[in-house]
Amino acid sequence: MTLEIVFILLILTSALVLFISEKVRADVVALLVTLALILTGLVTVDEAFQGFASPAVVTVWAVFIISGGLQRSGVADMLAKRLLQLAGDSTRRLLIWLMVAAGGMSAFMNNIGAVAILMPAVISIGRKRNIPVSKLLMPLAFAALLGGNMTLIGTPPNILATSLMQEQGIAPFGFFDFTPTGVIVLAVGMLYMLTIGQKLLPDRSVEGGISAEYPVRDYLSELTISADSPLIGKRIVESNINDRFDVSVIHVSHALDHERVSSRDEGQLQVDDVLLVRGRRANLLQMQKELRLKPVVGFSAEDWHPEDDPDDLHLAEITFAPNSNFENLTLGELHFREKYNLSVLAMRHNGRGTVNNLRDRRVQFGDSLLVQGASKTFNSLLNDPDLLVLERPQIELRRTEKARLAIAILLAVLIVAATGWLHVSATMLAGALLIVLTGVLTMEEAYRAIDWKAVFLIAGMLPLGTAMEQTGTTQLIADQILRVTGDLSPVVTLGTLFVVTALLTEVISNAAATVLLVPIAIGLALKLGLNPQPFVMTTVIAASTSFLMPIGHQVNVIIFGAGGYKFSDYAKVGVWLNLLMLLTTMLIVPLIWPF
Repeated sequence: MTLEIVFILLILTSALVLFISEKVRADVVALLVTLALILTGLVTVDEAFQGFASPAVVTVWAVFIISGGLQRSGVADMLAKRLLQLAGDSTRRLLIWLMVAAGGMSAFMNNIGAVAILMPAVISIGRKRNIPVSKLLMPLAFAALLGGNMTLIGTPPNILATSLMQEQGIAPFGFFDFTPTGVIVLAVGMLYMLTIGQKLLPDRSVEGGISAEYPVRDYLSELTISADSPLIGKRIVESNINDRFDVSVIHVSHALDHERVSSRDEGQLQVDDVLLVRGRRANLLQMQKELRLKPVVGFSAEDWHPEDDPDDLHLAEITFAPNSNFENLTLGELHFREKYNLSVLAMRHNGRGTVNNLRDRRVQFGDSLLVQGASKTFNSLLNDPDLLVLERPQIELRRTEKARLAIAILLAVLIVAATGWLHVSATMLAGALLIVLTGVLTMEEAYRAIDWKAVFLIAGMLPLGTAMEQTGTTQLIADQILRVTGDLSPVVTLGTLFVVTALLTEVISNAAATVLLVPIAIGLALKLGLNPQPFVMTTVIAASTSFLMPIGHQVNVIIFGAGGYKFSDYAKVGVWLNLLMLLTTMLIVPLIWPF
C-alpha cells in the first residue's frame, strides 16, 4: 500500500467520522476534504476546484431553480391538489394517489420540494378524515425518495453517477434510462407501504397535532398585566380568574426571566407578566377590560375589537423549510413574534411537545410550532422561504399567472434532454435562465431555491473521487470486495455493493455516497470483465434508500416532527423496505442492464 493510498484512507475515514458525528456541517466537511487533498498534494489546485465547475454541479443547482419555479408558479400545488382529490373517501386510494403524486413529482423536481408541497395538504386531509398523519407521511417521504430514480434529474446521485461515468469513458445513462428500474422500485415500494408497511407504521399522531396536546376551546390569547391591574401581587389561585370569567389560564410567563410556568404556580403576579388564556371571545374581552390586561405586542389578539370578525383569529402548526436560515437560532434571536406577528404557543422537538422557555429554545430542521395569528398573516407565509404552514396551500396566492410558462419551460427542458440535442447541464442551465427571464422567479428567489449546502457538499467531495481513482484506492477497495465475493455470482457482488451503499447513505448524504462508490462500482465491473452500467445503476438505487433513520435524508427530517415519529419508527418500517429493495434490484437490474 503506497503512502498516497494511506493519506486517502485517512482523509476518507476522517470525513466519515465527521459526517456521522454531525459535529461539523456536511458541506464544511466536504470543503475540509478538498483542502486536505490540496495540502497533501494528492490533487492539484485546478483538480481540487474543478468540482465547482463540474457539469454535474451545474445540473444540480439548475434543477433546484426549475423546481423552485414549479413551486412558486403553483404548478406543483395544482397537480398535488388534483391528485389528492382523486383519492375520494378511500384511505387506500388516498395512499396510492399520494405516493403516485410524490414519486411522479420527484422524478422531475427536487424530492424535498415535492414533500414540502404535498405535506400540508396530506396533514389537512388526514385530520379531516380522522386518519393519523403518522400513517400518511412516511409513505409520502419514502415514495418521494424512490420516485427520484425515474429520471436523470430526479435526484443528485443520478446526475453525479452519469457525470462520473463520462469522466471514466463509460457510456453514460440517458435521461429516461433510469425509468424502467425507477418505475419498478417505486411500484414495489408502494405495494410494501400499502400492506406490510401500513401495519408497521405507528398509530401515534393525534388529530390536530400540537393543538390537540394543548387544546383550544374557542380562542387562545396572550395577555400582559398592566401597571394598574388588580392582579399585581396576587396568585392565580386567589384571583379566581377561571371561575369569574369562565376561562382557563394555561400558563404564566414571568416578565423577568421569560420562564413559562403552570397556572398552579404559587408565585405572585407582577407587571408585564404574560397569561396564556383559553376561553370564549366575549369572556376574554370582558376579562381584558375588567382586569386591565393588554394583548401582547405582536400577538394577533391585539387587533381584537367587538366589531371584528372572530374567524380572523387562526391557530396553525408550522414547520421550518428545508433551506431555512433559522436553524440553531432561538425564537428570541429571530425576533419571531415581531417579524411574523405570530405568537408561539408550543413547540414540538424530537417528537415531544413543550411550552416552557420557548423564547430561548433553539429551533432545528424538523421542529414544528403551534402559533396563533390573523388569517392574513398565514396567507403571507405561503411564499415564505423559511416556513411551511401545515395545512392545504391556498393556490391563488402563488404566482399562478406564470403557471403555463413554467409548464412550457419544463416540457421544453425534458424534450431537449431526452433527445440529447444539448448536454443535460446546458439544457438545465437554459431552463433555469428561462425561469428567471420570464419572471417565474426573481433572481433573488432563484438563489434561495438552490440548496447551497448540497452544491458545496457535492463540489467539495468530487475531488476525493478523483484522488481515489488516480492513487489506485478505488481499485484497492474493489479488490477487497472481490476477495469476499469474487468466486460467487456477479449478482452477489451486486447485492454487496447495494448493501454497502445503502448503509453509507444513512450516515452521509446520498450525493457523497455516490461520489465515493460509483468509481468503486465501475472498478468492480472492470475487474470482473463485466458491463459497468448495472453496477452503477445498483449504486444510485441504493443511494436513494435512506429509510432506516430520520437523519438519512432531509425528507425524513421534514416529516419527523409533523408525523409525531420516534427515531425507531424509521428502522422498524425501513429495514424491511431496504431488504425488499435489495432483492428487487438484484433481480431486475441484470435483466434490464445485462452483465
